[in-house]
Amino acid sequence: MKSLPLLCLTSLMLMGCGANNTAPGTDVPGEKPSTLMRTLETGAQLIQSRPPVDAISTYLDGFHFYSGDKNGQMEAHHYVTILNEDVMQAVIYDGNTRDARLMGVEYIISERLFKTLPAEEKKLWHSHQYEVKSGNLIAPGLPAAADKTLMSRIVNTYGKTWHTWHTDRDKTLPLGIPALMMGFTGEGQLDPALLADRDRRLDVNTQDIKRERQDLEARPVVKGTDVWQHGEVIQLKRVNDAGEHGHGETRYFGTSEQSQQAKE
Repeated sequence: MKSLPLLCLTSLMLMGCGANNTAPGTDVPGEKPSTLMRTLETGAQLIQSRPPVDAISTYLDGFHFYSGDKNGQMEAHHYVTILNEDVMQAVIYDGNTRDARLMGVEYIISERLFKTLPAEEKKLWHSHQYEVKSGNLIAPGLPAAADKTLMSRIVNTYGKTWHTWHTDRDKTLPLGIPALMMGFTGEGQLDPALLADRDRRLDVNTQDIKRERQDLEARPVVKGTDVWQHGEVIQLKRVNDAGEHGHGETRYFGTSEQSQQAKE
């Protein structure tokens, strides 16, 4: 899309809009940074380059829930890098302030790439059609025209999301096993109180955004994704196996299915 570079520039210029108003909900144990640490931090900022960080161009705000637990819902602040026409990647925080906690990551791919994935891989991904068309996924601060262009690129994409710090459960440290997250696919699934609180803080109206996006072309969701709708739960469990990435006998975090195979 020819307008994509301009869109990225616009997004970068406007990343500050709608930010600095959602602080993390939990405290991190530990002493405040010393003067020495602050001095080192300032020096590093002036001297070292950060190409992967500087490549982040877009801020998106939406909602996730745990695969297998639709009541385990939370707001997720995405900071997105556009790698190419078919792949984006996002770091996810529990707020949009300087001290926000890094909750996890999301990989976003086009419909074209998603169709090429094996059936078992597709089960790890969720569709974005409803999130976009409903107005639940927003780009705070973007002008309406830029928002429309961006969302036209996202509406038919698919995401794979892992949360590594479960701050919604009042955990002050990133404890436990990473969790596979899913996205909402229909009305009545997202807690209205979460949505209302988001709209208030970011000064947006989801229903107005929804009306603005009704003419976006949303193709039918590809079969094999959003498997939670069919009662299939995928989460990690500890098993004694090297796993697909292992080199010998190790402790491996596998899926529920792999755990059962190990027992057999």
